Formats: sequence, C-alpha cells, structure tokens
Amino acid sequence: MNIHGTHTRTVWLEGHHVCMIDQPLLPHQVETHRCLAWEQTADAIRDMRIRGAGAIGATAGYGMAQAALMARDAYFRGDLQLAADGLRHTRPTAQNLFWAIDQVLSAALGAATPSEGRLAAVAAAEAIADGDARACRLIGQHGAHLIADGTRVATHCNAGWLAFVDWGSALSPIYTAHRAGRKVHVWVDETRPRRQGARLTAFELGQEGVPHQVIPDVALGHLMANGQVDLVIVGADRIAANGDVANKIGTYMVALAAQAHGVPMYVAAPTTTIDPDCPDGSHIPIEHRSPDEVHLVDGWSIDHQSPCTVRTTPQGSPALNPAFDVTPAHLLAGIITEHGIVQATASALAALPRPTA
Repeated sequence: MNIHGTHTRTVWLEGHHVCMIDQPLLPHQVETHRCLAWEQTADAIRDMRIRGAGAIGATAGYGMAQAALMARDAYFRGDLQLAADGLRHTRPTAQNLFWAIDQVLSAALGAATPSEGRLAAVAAAEAIADGDARACRLIGQHGAHLIADGTRVATHCNAGWLAFVDWGSALSPIYTAHRAGRKVHVWVDETRPRRQGARLTAFELGQEGVPHQVIPDVALGHLMANGQVDLVIVGADRIAANGDVANKIGTYMVALAAQAHGVPMYVAAPTTTIDPDCPDGSHIPIEHRSPDEVHLVDGWSIDHQSPCTVRTTPQGSPALNPAFDVTPAHLLAGIITEHGIVQATASALAALPRPTA
C-alpha cells in the first residue's frame, strides 16, 4: 500500500534487523523502527509498535529468523527455543503469531546444520510475509463483490495494510472496489482506548484517497438506525473452529447493532487466523492490557506541534482494559478468506485448505 504515493510494506527484514512502520507515531509522523535482536522484536510486538493479526504473525516469523541468524552453532536448538518462548509470551490472542513461530521453528530445526537452519528460517519467514500479502490481496478480490457502487461501509479498529504485511483484511475489499472505480464511503469509528480507527484506518484511507469520516465509537448504532450503513466488514485476531471470532474490543457491540438493523456483517481474515484447535469463542484467551491505555490519551499538540500525552480520568479511578471481545458466529453473514467467502460454521471452516508457509 502507499505512503505519500510510495509502495511500502508494514514490516520487513534487512540483514538480521527487523524493520517496521512505527505505528504509535502515526498519523502525525512516519518513521521506521528497527529491531536489532529478537528480544527487541518481541518488545515491539508487546508494546504495539506493530499490531494487527497478520503483521504480528509476520513480525514473529522475522523475529524467529533473527534468532536463527544470531544463534550460536553449539546451542542452535536451545537458542531458537528460547526465542520461540519469548515471542509466544508477547500477546496471547492473535493466532497468526503462534502459527508463524511454529512454521519458522520447524523449518530451522528441520535443517541438517545450523548454517542450513539459518537459511531455512529466513526463507520461511519471508514466505510467511509474502503469503500474508498474497492472501490479503485475494481477500480484497473476493470481498469486493460485496461492495456495489455507492456502498457505505462501516469498520471497527484497523484491519488494513498496517495490520498485515500489505493490503489488509477488512480494508482490502474496500481498496479493491475503490481502485476499480466504484464509489465507496467508509465510516471509521475511533476504536478506543488506543484509537486505531481514528489514527491508523483514517490515515490509510486518506493515503488511498478513499472517502471516509471518523466517528465516535458510539455513533455506529445511530447511523445504522437511520439507514446510513449498508455493510460492516471487520477483521479478526483469532477465529475458533465453530466460527466465533475474537476481534478488537467493541466488535461484539457493533455486531449486535448490525443484527438489530439488518445490516450484514462480515469478518475478513486469512486462514492463518483460524485456530482449528480452539472449539469455540469461550476458549479464546482474551488479552488484558495496562489500565494506563484507558487513563491516558496520546496525541499531537496543536500549539507546540509535538507529541503529547494527557490524562482524561480522575486520579484514583481504577480502569479495566480488555483488548478483545468475542462475536458469536451466528451474528456474522460470512467470513471472507483468501479462498472465498464462507459461512461462519464449523463445517465450512473445516473444509478450507490449511495454510502453509
């Protein structure tokens, strides 16, 4: 996708450095964050310098390749296992992270020598990143059929290019339809507390020239009730075997409003997000993040033209900060994958080809 007209991926490998768009600085500054070792890559995932299911997976894969490149010959297996454990403990909900770690670890440990293992790890990590971009492009092609000329689409959080290696999931059909010349308008809710919609989705859509408006999270129900939303497309961080979906907190409320007003809601996700070993949404681990994300708001000072942080809650008021919620499968019109649009049912998901790096 584009930044100021230049095609840019969200994350990439340079030598043994993992490089990424520094997302907390967006939309006011565009800078590259460079991780010199896998521990720094793990910190970047944990601290949400990079976030989004596919981007987390690709970054974890690169982190494993980084660990392989820096591992000692005599302790190659142990060094890789240490990195895998460290990367697995960064964020518990995103399925792509665990899948990518296992793919690169298996490739590296399956090689005959440490030297061959390093080459295998890098190749596997690059294949994961390329596969993520390819899957998201196909999601766009399949999902674009849902978007007629003049469609008003609502989305929640950021499931665009910045949440994957390229194209994105929920935004990919919008980009595809827009580039095909169809008129589309996107309702972008803020997505508190980290405001990924207001900061990241709006930034992406602006770079692509897609008409959009940023709205408060609580406005979508009102817009649906007044017939101003034709379609909802959101992303996913994990899809259970029965079709239940974990996504950014607030998705469940959007789904309830969509059902109440007859607005079809789709989830867009590559098959790497499906967890066949998770029977239903009640088994998906829900990450709880620091209460400071609720208390504090990062922004851009109008007076001084610089980053700033302000507190919006009373001193002494406690906060709870679950990062995800679960939307039951029966609230979804379907799931848009790289293989096409399928129903959110156990049988439909089980019939999909299993992802490979």
